[in-house]
Parts: sequence; structure tokens; C-alpha cells
Amino acid sequence: MKSLSFVFLAVTCAAWAQTTPPPSPASPAETGDTVIAIFEDGVKMTLDDYKALVPVLPQAYQQLASRDRNQFLHYYAMMRKAAQMAEQEKLDQRSPYKELLAYARLSTLTDIKLAAVRSAVTVDPAEIEKYYNEHKDPYKQIKVSGIYIAFSNTPEAPPASSPASTMASVVPQKKTLTETAAKAKAEKLLADIRGGADFAKLVQTESDDETSKAKGGDFGMWRVTDNVPDLMRQNVFNLKQGEVTEPVRQANGFYLFRADEVKYTPLAEVRDSIFDQLKQQKAQEWIRKFDAETRVEIPGKETPAPLSPGK
Repeated sequence: MKSLSFVFLAVTCAAWAQTTPPPSPASPAETGDTVIAIFEDGVKMTLDDYKALVPVLPQAYQQLASRDRNQFLHYYAMMRKAAQMAEQEKLDQRSPYKELLAYARLSTLTDIKLAAVRSAVTVDPAEIEKYYNEHKDPYKQIKVSGIYIAFSNTPEAPPASSPASTMASVVPQKKTLTETAAKAKAEKLLADIRGGADFAKLVQTESDDETSKAKGGDFGMWRVTDNVPDLMRQNVFNLKQGEVTEPVRQANGFYLFRADEVKYTPLAEVRDSIFDQLKQQKAQEWIRKFDAETRVEIPGKETPAPLSPGK
């Protein structure tokens, strides 16, 4: 069942959509104490009252209030009048309406209290710095270069005996490796690299990835949050600067990745996100403590456990 306020809003929005009235911004002469509406019961609404009301409205109401103040005030007047009629008829004292009102008040006050808890949470600059230093992995950045050894498990077709194929056979063609041969080659290259071979030179002579080869094997700067395959991420982000991964298998080849540079996103760039994270954590800690301390006795039944197990 739709609420009466929803019906009012639907009717109002439908009429608004048909007339498409222009926005009704505040007049330059208006100030905060300017009366912008006088309702049927004589109650006045100032511009300051209106500005305080709009941000707490549901999104659909905010859109209407921002688009056409006069239309919204008419809708708001309908709500006030209907609410007064309900009180005069003592509808608020009948079931199930009185229970609905009590629960709505309880729910709203709970939301207000939780909002007040979050607002009261403080996070010191030292806490942000400490968290950053103790949880740096999410902010790691690695400049990656790589060598790609392709393979195919599909047998190569024998060359066709035609003049064109005969001419093409004069040009040396790189043989496609099997998966086993490609892995063996990657392991041999890794051993050579760890023995002192020049990684950059091997990129040019051995890599099958033409795009990265043209850039000296450069795969760019990787961050933990980048959209890269999990196996690549796990191998690369365990590297120290200058180290090379074991062969990393993907669908059609093996990669050898080198960490050319390892650094971290500066604290200044992530300070705000850490602040929000710590603030949320502290609010959650308050809720868990509140949960653990709340008791309800249910005669004949075991006392329910807290909703938030653990610390």
C-alpha cells in the first residue's frame, strides 16, 4: 500500500511534469528571515526554514523543491493539512497507526543517534600517519616491465604446396611453441636474468608481445586496485625492486615480470580516504560495543547473543 504522502508527491510531480514550470529561484531581495509561505493555520515559513528543510527531504522531494519552490510549498501545505486532519480525527491514536508512528519515531531517533556518533568521532593526524605506515600495501605502486613467451597447444597446419606458400617459406617464420616448450624457455630466461643477463636486451630478442616490446617491455605503473588478472597481481606485488617473477601462466603464454621501481602513493594523496576509513571504523566499534552491552530479557528463553560477534 502506497503512503498518502507518496500519492501526494505522485500527483504533484505529474502536474509539474505536464506544466514544466520554470525554476523559481529566490528573489534578490529575499533574506533568511523573509517569509516565503503562510499556511492555512497561520504558521509561517521563512527562507531559512526552507533551506533547513530541503536537505533532509527524500531525494525525489529535493528535486521538486529545487526545481519549483512554489509547487513544492503547495505539496508541503497539503501534507501539513492532511496531518492536522489525521490528528483531529485521532487517527494517530488508533492501531495500527499509533504503532507505525511509534516505530517510525524509534527508527528516526536511532538514525539520528548513529549520525551523531559518526559526527562526534575524531581522528588525529597522528592516527592517520600511523595507519598509513602500518598498512602501506594497498598504496603500493610498481613500475613493471615484462617478457612474454607465447604458446599454442593447437598443432600447426602443414604448409600448402602453392607458389605463394613456397615464396613465403623463403621468409623465416617464428615457430609457435607448445606450452611445455614455452614454459621451459621462460624458465631458462629467468635463470639467465638471475645470472646477470640484460633484461632489456632479452625483451627485444625474446618477447612475443610486440606492443610492450616497442616500449622496452614497459607494462606501466601498477596499483593494487588496477584491473589485472589475480595471478599477475599476486606475483608482481610480492616483488621487491629489481626482482623478477617466476613464469606467470596466462591463457596463451607465460610472462616474466620485473619490478623496475617500487614506491607508495604519498600520504598526502590518501589522507582523506584514510580519515574516512578510520572514522567509519571507530563508528563501527561504537556500534559493536553498544550491541554487546545491550540486553533484553525474554522469559523462558535464552538471552539472545549480540548481533556483532567478535571484538
